[in-house]
Amino acid sequence: MNVEQRIKNLRNQLRYHNYCYYVLNDPVVSDAEYDVLMDELRSLEAAHPELVTPDSPTQRVGAEPAEGFVKVTHPAPILSLDKGTSGEEIRAWWERVSKFLPPDAPLPAWVVEPKLDGLTVVLHYEDGLFVLGATRGDGYVGEDVTTNLRTVRALPLRIPVGNPRGFPKPQGFRALPHRLVVRGEAIMLIEEFEALNRQQAEAEGKLFANPRNATAGSLRQLDPRVTAARPINLLCYAIVEADGLALSSSASLTVNSAEGPVPSTQWETLAYLRELGFPVSEHVARFESLDEVIVYCEGWIERRDTAPYELDGLVIKVDDLAMRAVMGVVGRAPRGAVAFKFPGREATTKVLDIGVNVGRTGALTPYAMLDEVQLGGVTIRKATLHNFEDLQRKDIRIGDRVIIKRAGDVIPYVVGPVVAARTGAEKVYRMPEVCPSCGDLVVSPEDEVAIYCINVACPEQRVRRVAHFAAVMDVEGLGERTVQLLVERGLVRDGADLYYLKREDLLPLEGLAEKSTDNLLAAIEASKERPLAQVIAALGIRGVGGTIAQLLARHYRSLDELAEASREVLEGVEGLGPHTAGAIVEWFSRPRNQDFIEKLRREGVKLKQEAPTTPVESPLAGQTFAITGTLSSMSREEATRLIEQHGGRVTGSVSSKTDYLVVGGAPGGTKYRKAQQLEVPMIDETRLLRMTGQEQGSTVDGVDSQGQLSLPLE
Repeated sequence: MNVEQRIKNLRNQLRYHNYCYYVLNDPVVSDAEYDVLMDELRSLEAAHPELVTPDSPTQRVGAEPAEGFVKVTHPAPILSLDKGTSGEEIRAWWERVSKFLPPDAPLPAWVVEPKLDGLTVVLHYEDGLFVLGATRGDGYVGEDVTTNLRTVRALPLRIPVGNPRGFPKPQGFRALPHRLVVRGEAIMLIEEFEALNRQQAEAEGKLFANPRNATAGSLRQLDPRVTAARPINLLCYAIVEADGLALSSSASLTVNSAEGPVPSTQWETLAYLRELGFPVSEHVARFESLDEVIVYCEGWIERRDTAPYELDGLVIKVDDLAMRAVMGVVGRAPRGAVAFKFPGREATTKVLDIGVNVGRTGALTPYAMLDEVQLGGVTIRKATLHNFEDLQRKDIRIGDRVIIKRAGDVIPYVVGPVVAARTGAEKVYRMPEVCPSCGDLVVSPEDEVAIYCINVACPEQRVRRVAHFAAVMDVEGLGERTVQLLVERGLVRDGADLYYLKREDLLPLEGLAEKSTDNLLAAIEASKERPLAQVIAALGIRGVGGTIAQLLARHYRSLDELAEASREVLEGVEGLGPHTAGAIVEWFSRPRNQDFIEKLRREGVKLKQEAPTTPVESPLAGQTFAITGTLSSMSREEATRLIEQHGGRVTGSVSSKTDYLVVGGAPGGTKYRKAQQLEVPMIDETRLLRMTGQEQGSTVDGVDSQGQLSLPLE
């Protein structure tokens, strides 16, 4: 095989592998194998530059920047669509446009496709070679973005791609037209768009408002190398022209020919485009009646977020292209197709002010107070701004006109400002230095985007903090509704005040009779004896939940010892990160929190624990355990106490310092796989009980008579 033949062979292979990977999402070779082929082709083309062709897979990386975009006149108008937002409106549309059909015309079949929220592109091929790509522009004249489109991996530089798998051939498959013009939509998948915005944020670049804006901005770059670095995708859905036969933007033949160069129905057109190697949406369907179409469309409203790309509706098309041609065009819209628009999820409005919410953990979250606007059938007056770093990065100002969106059709948030609408009267927002609720200084931990108020008596946090304290301390009968009443009556300002309540304080409260009051007071009294770990967890220190509290209680025998620990010492505790260590030190440094501890102490809450007596001969002395799965004879907490009572320690993860992994039923995969990798011995609770001198439990499948796991767990 000579060099020219080898280059041709490599190009054919790479085109096919690109098609499988970017269009079918079903690669047949590994990335490494693909790279070997591409490297060989690059090497051969470098040695023989006279053999380089525009359709070579090596020509996707982008060329030198262009000075501007050349205007391109489309071979046929690239029209828009009329729209409807309900089944009634779609039926009314059909009643109106069907009058343009002959009286004896049969009822049509229908094709429904996604209405993609991207940038329309028009792709020109001559003898199968991609020669020109343009934007829609005004529908008649667009901009030449050929060089940028060459960087889009899903776009075939030569058709047919060859050997596509899994798609049926259309009936009456015909030879490739000498000239073929295809309409498609350049888009970004939602996941890839979010990854791009994260990269933009890390590089301190401007964030894109949505995938559509990101796609349009990327394709209209004068430097194609910028476009090549962006995750642009493509879906095609119509033929504009074939060998001089003009078609409308909706793929409706202006001249019908059953023997023509392209199929005569929309359904076959989609199959034909697939066959040639164009990416076509998998979310397409064909129906025999308009009623079926409407049911299908209305069902998509609830599952629009299941698509990997942004959808703002569906497109309903008469399947027969000749029938659509007869119906003609009104204004800039074909009569034979209509858009079923989903309820809007984006709107623009004005930021009247910026407020701050304070959560249970003390996290301060900014939100926008908006000029009232309707969005998706809901009146929106407030929208989240996520966090202060996000607010600053987007440069959202008081008085700005902003784009708002409803995430998953539920939570409204501010996408970003409409900078072009600024008048100069907008005010830059300054981050708060004190908590807007209690006036205490806020803290901004290093390497975190959040700002916190850590005052336990903060009014905004009060109900949630007290409810959290009561729940962790197992105060039965004290729900959030009762806590709300206690706080509103001024009886409780923090969790420690629960121990100062009297019978006469509780009896007047709604929902509390004499017996329930006595039971609640008894539960509060009983909570004074909770283990130190529960008390630590109940304090509500940021990052300190039940597992971390257990870890701290193993290292410190009292709350006073923990309060005296420095950040450096805490960071030395295995399993404790620097952020949590800093949060602990900061919490205990606050005078109001010190007062909180003193109130607990005065009322007799147990703030220390006796050091356990560890038998020197215990086989668990100095041993480190981790636990996974469900144990049959005890809970994980009981197993932890058993191990600690016999000198061992329990950690929440497996590391090289772990001596044993105790495995119960349905174990978690992470700990189990880590133990396998590190060759950590795995035992069941039978072996654990035997090691601690307890009665032998029952054996389980996969465990030998000594309690050692002998079979791998799934």
